Amino acid sequence: MHKLRSVTLLCAGICAGVLSTVGITAYAEKQSAAPLPLAEIRQFTSAFNAIKDFYVDDVSDAKLLQSAVDGMVSGLDPHSSFLDVEGYKDMTESTQGSFGGLGLEVTKDPAGVRVISPIDDTPAARAGMRAGDIITRIDGKSVADMSLNAAVKLMRGQPNTKIELVVARKGANKPLNFSLVRALIKTQSVKMKKLDEKVGYIRISQFQERTAEDLSKYLDELAKDGHLEGLVLDLRNDPGGLLQAAIGVSAAFLPKGSDVVSTKGRQAQSDYTFKAVEADYRAGNAVRALSDLTPVAKKVPIVVLINSSSASASEIVAGALQDHKRATIMGDRSFGKGSVQTIMPMKFGDKTVAVKLTTARYYTPSGRSIQAKGIIPDIYVDDTPKGNYPSFQIREADLTHHLINQDENKDEKDLLKDLPYDDEEGEIPDYQYMFGDDKDWQLQQAVNFLKNKPVAESKYRGKSRDLVKKLKAEAAAEKLKADRAKASKMEKKAEDAKADKAEDAKTEN
Repeated sequence: MHKLRSVTLLCAGICAGVLSTVGITAYAEKQSAAPLPLAEIRQFTSAFNAIKDFYVDDVSDAKLLQSAVDGMVSGLDPHSSFLDVEGYKDMTESTQGSFGGLGLEVTKDPAGVRVISPIDDTPAARAGMRAGDIITRIDGKSVADMSLNAAVKLMRGQPNTKIELVVARKGANKPLNFSLVRALIKTQSVKMKKLDEKVGYIRISQFQERTAEDLSKYLDELAKDGHLEGLVLDLRNDPGGLLQAAIGVSAAFLPKGSDVVSTKGRQAQSDYTFKAVEADYRAGNAVRALSDLTPVAKKVPIVVLINSSSASASEIVAGALQDHKRATIMGDRSFGKGSVQTIMPMKFGDKTVAVKLTTARYYTPSGRSIQAKGIIPDIYVDDTPKGNYPSFQIREADLTHHLINQDENKDEKDLLKDLPYDDEEGEIPDYQYMFGDDKDWQLQQAVNFLKNKPVAESKYRGKSRDLVKKLKAEAAAEKLKADRAKASKMEKKAEDAKADKAEDAKTEN
């Protein structure tokens, strides 16, 4: 059996909202042939002894070593971390669909804790928190100087207990206050809705063990009820999850044996091409569910909706369906997390801890790496008919010490220069909606596309920064010209009214 498939493979955004990363252990199958880095070891022991001798408070050896391991792993990239007993338990529960917390995918930001994505139907989502929000205070405590782990522990707690968050949001003139009640988060990763014109809508908010199974159930129901003449697969704000689940979802729509995603790492066992076959999506009851799936799923026209918070496993699905020309991708450029994390459990007596370690980069069937770049949609569509939410714009490339895109022809700086325009400025549109509701603008455009109706493509998204600058300058000039014409017209109208009034006064005299 493929070695890395013997442990859990995660393709997720940053699940720090449910993780704790303090612990120490060792994991090794072979001794390194490289000589010991004696100078660096002396540096470590010197710092260790300095803390023991001179730090203002006494610190235990165990705490110092735990902190060292935590820093060693988390300093590699934004997605590697060490999981203690509690953290490993939370990670296991989150992939199975139940965990404690507020329902936020988060990462560290210099100003506090940045939200990558609120999870559907959780306290955070219901309160109106958004991707891109920066949590600056938790229960009155500033989090700017806290580690991500410490901030996460403050946000966690018993269900039905209250917590106060202060949030900075791009486009808002002052901090926002959120009063939330912690809950046991039980996420339903797949939801279905029957739209007008015999089109089906399926939203996947996370990739969990049951995702492919639930997807199959809803596809069968849509086909049975005659609502599968077209399908909108919504992966917006989906931070990822289990790789096997992403392969299962892709397999539902692709011919059997199609390439879904390949991984490449330093170790030979990391190099593997995952296909739409049972051995690669075996999780829960996915094999049975997909074997009995309606044949309509293999040929139904599909639009996949993505945005800047669609990460990892959702990017794998979008990339596979795009490369095989099985779906049209619509929305905005995705997050750009092109790496795979392996959960390596380690037992110490009756305790189990783990390392969540980035072990490979992944590539779409055509060999594209989306790391720090993202999936480029076929059709760019704005968030709302009134414009885009600037707070949505956070991606892998914005994270500290992210992995570079290993493009052979360009360095990362050049790659990032070539990326299309992001909505980095502007006010928040006065237009609120929930994914899948009647006001969902992008969903409306997806249905229009499936029904061969006009699609309102984005005016700026997908274009180069230079072109957007030119277009905005032209729009500003046109607006100025229109404003001047309007002012001139009003001025003339006022002058005419004044003249008429003077003439009336003269007539009266």
